[in-house]
Amino acid sequence: MKAVHQAGRKAVELAEAAGLIAIMSFFACLPVDWASGLGGRLARMIGPRLGMSRRALRNIRTALPESGDAEHRRILRGMFDNLGRTVAEFPHMSWICAAESGRVEIVDASELQELKASGKPGLLFSGHFANWEAGSTVIHRLMGESLLSVYRAANNAAVNRVLRRTLRTRQAVPKGAGGGRDLVRHLRDGGHVGMLVDQKLNDGIAVPFFGRDAMTAPALARLARHFHAPILPVRVERLVGAHFRFTVLPRLAVAETGDGTADVLATMTRVNGMIEGWIRDRPEQWLWLHKRWPD
Repeated sequence: MKAVHQAGRKAVELAEAAGLIAIMSFFACLPVDWASGLGGRLARMIGPRLGMSRRALRNIRTALPESGDAEHRRILRGMFDNLGRTVAEFPHMSWICAAESGRVEIVDASELQELKASGKPGLLFSGHFANWEAGSTVIHRLMGESLLSVYRAANNAAVNRVLRRTLRTRQAVPKGAGGGRDLVRHLRDGGHVGMLVDQKLNDGIAVPFFGRDAMTAPALARLARHFHAPILPVRVERLVGAHFRFTVLPRLAVAETGDGTADVLATMTRVNGMIEGWIRDRPEQWLWLHKRWPD
């Protein structure tokens, strides 16, 4: 019976991977602007009808109670539009992020160049905004081999292999103990690490986020404290269609009072506050689907 169950699960995983390949192949055949536009329209029509939209709408209402229902639903539709575009743009990522494409406006990259040239460890963070894969691809292009990014492996191993093969030019490690050891080794050698830090971590620490405690991964602050490494916030915005702005903001102040627990909380409170500001500015460009707060 166990063997039958495992065979059935394997078949489902392969079917999902095949479906992903088919979708990516379809969008790859279209010009990038057509793919982005079609992906956005399809997701805008289908997404709000899916069960997952209930959690997203609940999150929007929790974070932005001052906005009316019509605005909440506008943000929901905008989020699905952005998500659909992100999926459709995935097979075009190399071209979108190439320097000669003219599709990514880069603001204040000098901080990155200084960090890269310093030979000292450094940390960069962003969140699931606009096309976050484009943001990661651009920063890898700018930082080269000095950058190691962290990703969450897909639950479906076959799907994960497809995604990682598409992003094979990036130097990246999965979340978890093994990836964590590689990450620490990279920083110890003077490298740099990029993270998306806006997802819930059940065994994280409670940090204010939109006025409520949210379980937050403390690794960014702990690593900054341990390695005396600067933290650079990196913001990615969608401008029009498949065009983006990539902004490197000034180094975030890292709390250093000697009290490790308090310092980590203070630093992550600043990080969450910055992410909250980005969300308030462009709420439809954040991925509201994560279970960010307790019910």
